[in-house]
Amino acid sequence: MKFVDEATIEAIAGDGGNGAATFRREKYVPRGGPDGGDGGRGGSIYATADRNINTLVDYRYARIFRAKRGENGHGADRYGRGADDIVLRMPVGTVITDAATGERIADLDHDGARALVAKGGRGGLGNLHFKSSTNRAPRQSTPGEKGETRILHLELKVLADVGLLGLPNAGKSTLIRAISAARPKVADYPFTTLAPQLGVVRTSEAKSFVVADIPGLIEGAAEGAGLGHQFLRHLQRTRLLLHVVDLAPHDPDADPVHDARAIAKELHDYDSQLAAKPRWLVLNKLDLIAEDERVARCEAFVRALQWDGPMFAISAIDGGGCRALTYAVQDWLDEHPAPTPEPSPNQAPEVVTPAPVRERQREAPDES
Repeated sequence: MKFVDEATIEAIAGDGGNGAATFRREKYVPRGGPDGGDGGRGGSIYATADRNINTLVDYRYARIFRAKRGENGHGADRYGRGADDIVLRMPVGTVITDAATGERIADLDHDGARALVAKGGRGGLGNLHFKSSTNRAPRQSTPGEKGETRILHLELKVLADVGLLGLPNAGKSTLIRAISAARPKVADYPFTTLAPQLGVVRTSEAKSFVVADIPGLIEGAAEGAGLGHQFLRHLQRTRLLLHVVDLAPHDPDADPVHDARAIAKELHDYDSQLAAKPRWLVLNKLDLIAEDERVARCEAFVRALQWDGPMFAISAIDGGGCRALTYAVQDWLDEHPAPTPEPSPNQAPEVVTPAPVRERQREAPDES
């Protein structure tokens, strides 16, 4: 299935039904009085996170979602029927914003998260609400409210604990194959990874973490060069970044130190908060370096880069050093638990019920 992580849709909530202005008319019942019921509420549109969905491809083609309007009120004190709500299932990690104002409506950051994205209109009041001691035969009623119409921008940010970044062919896909059950494509040409890949790394029977691999970055990615800039958003939820560096590039003119600095600059240019995340250096492809030169090559690289953070030297193709890396990552994640997400202001309860009739009666105008 094609991976789609952005979409724009239109959500049109249903209008409320109109209130009725009728009177009781029965044989032998003179002056029966008003008996017009209220209109039904219009259907609302909700978004809910579903862990069984992993792409927004369904919203690339179906772009308009329209809820039905409420039924009009009837005589004999009969209220109109409320319209059914529409529930849109989206991948976990979807961020919903109002395309017109830029307001963030909801962040579906866990399975089952539910948010109201377009509210249906309330039904109008029937004339039975307007009767009083001085107005025995009211002929007025109110129309139903209009439902909300919104243009929504959907943006998927995958949920992962650790993110891999680096140049194309740095060995990120090989690394995620070595430490997890994920099987992304690996080839000897750049940009073999065209969409984010997730892998679960299990370090014990009770502990594991999720790694995200995105397409490789190149210099100028923040301005639109290459593919990786389109997927940098998927690293914004991670707690730790692993910067994979090819220590033995095939191109003799390539400078790994310059390339590592370029990747760090792209992070700063794209998002300063993303660049501020903890980042570890992972020097890859030690298998292509003579065994007696590996330590000296790594030390020279660290000195030239002036790196003072954690550093791991590995060979992803044969798994050398990967076990120590995964255990160190797990220990760091245990010491730095993920913060508890704050509820969205538009977060909706799991069970949605219409407003009680009693409350609606209080809102009727008093003409006495």
